[in-house]
Amino acid sequence: MSERTGEHRHAITLTVNGVLREAAVPARRLLSDCLRHDLGLTGTHVGCEHGVCGACTVLLDGEPVRSCLTFAVTVDGHEITTVEGLAERGELSPVQRAFSECHGLQCGFCTPGFLCTVTAFLRDNRTPTDEEVLEAVSGNLCRCTGYQNIIKAVHRAAEIQAEESG
Repeated sequence: MSERTGEHRHAITLTVNGVLREAAVPARRLLSDCLRHDLGLTGTHVGCEHGVCGACTVLLDGEPVRSCLTFAVTVDGHEITTVEGLAERGELSPVQRAFSECHGLQCGFCTPGFLCTVTAFLRDNRTPTDEEVLEAVSGNLCRCTGYQNIIKAVHRAAEIQAEESG
């Protein structure tokens, strides 16, 4: 029970970006709020708070989910990857590098959600068509870029991944 609110807290344990983390959260705490406020991982952005914009997208056991629609208690024991966890050994991931190289971001608010979405998409589809890319990113809204460079970045990320996998 929290002294401040009188609300019961639930102990949860999750692996976030490869690190075992624990938190005590109210039953109604959203995963986005848990990541940002309880665990200090502010890369996950909250836009619409209705699951429409995709800015809050993270990977839950490798699959993209809207963290603003997911209760933190439901991910107890699961693995979460946020935008902070996409880089490996201090190196940007192919998707992150491609977005930078192709100018697939402007203000950056929607970028974490796009990066997580595209990471999962390219894991499952190594050589996407333009139509498949459009479908994959259709759940992520960007108000700045006009999407053309985002589409280019997805294709470039696929190229980088192909080059690196030999």
